Amino acid sequence: MTKRILSCAVTGGAPIARNNPAVPVTPAQIAQSAIEAAAAGAAIVHIHVRDPNTAASSMELALYQEVVERIRDSGTDVIINLTTGTGAQFVPGKEDPAVAGPGTEYVLPEIRARHVRALKPDMCSLDLNTMWFRTRAFINSPEHITQIAAIARKAGALTELEVFDSGDINLAKALMETGAIQPPGFFQIVLGVSYGAAANTETLLYLRNLLPEGAQWAAFGIGAHAFPMLAQALLLGGHVRIGLEDNYYLERGVLAPSNAALVEKAVRIMNSIGFEPATAAEAREMLGLQSVRAAGGADDRRQP
Repeated sequence: MTKRILSCAVTGGAPIARNNPAVPVTPAQIAQSAIEAAAAGAAIVHIHVRDPNTAASSMELALYQEVVERIRDSGTDVIINLTTGTGAQFVPGKEDPAVAGPGTEYVLPEIRARHVRALKPDMCSLDLNTMWFRTRAFINSPEHITQIAAIARKAGALTELEVFDSGDINLAKALMETGAIQPPGFFQIVLGVSYGAAANTETLLYLRNLLPEGAQWAAFGIGAHAFPMLAQALLLGGHVRIGLEDNYYLERGVLAPSNAALVEKAVRIMNSIGFEPATAAEAREMLGLQSVRAAGGADDRRQP
């Protein structure tokens, strides 16, 4: 069978915890869910953190540190991918749209990526989108993207380039020309987000064909599109992602009891069409990452 990388997005920034009680909230829950997802077949775990008291999205370094330490101390060689997407949200004020309104969380790149600088994960996400998501704008300026990419590079973290539409890929190419992003890149194509790229075969094929020559890529769909787009990405040559950040149903009307359950179903789909999930070691080789040292859970990987 052909090997492909399966990533699990363990918990996101959106307030979906109230919609499925299996969504992990505390650092201990997030780490345990990541460990279970790795055991089920995920080579990469994509990590956000949440306020343990409110379940709201958080950027607290101490929360990230606890999650990362718990995963590393577990002995798993799973690839840790920390988000830098939090902190790009802007809501225009009602009286003066130039002034941030309630719900705004728009901060400097140094704050958005301080956990990457401190914890030196294997990978971190790098959002290239500026777009509306329902009532909120997410703003990722080229200057801020460049600064986050520089922090990631210095920390030895491979950047996963998150693209939500065709313009994001064009921006990535432009930043590669300036040296801000290392070519050819590892892209994550996001499908089905409100006002972003549609979750269908034609859109995925179009976006795949825009990628720089030699780039590796993955794709995923949101909600009901999660498993159909997983199969489609495999057939078009990509890696894949699943998890409670993106979808909290195992099937129509059935809530997923865990991230591991979603990963297990993803593996079954992969196997049924001629693919199998790469191990963490195999994924590290594909992405040019070095393996974790056996002693103490410390790491020795660097971005190629």
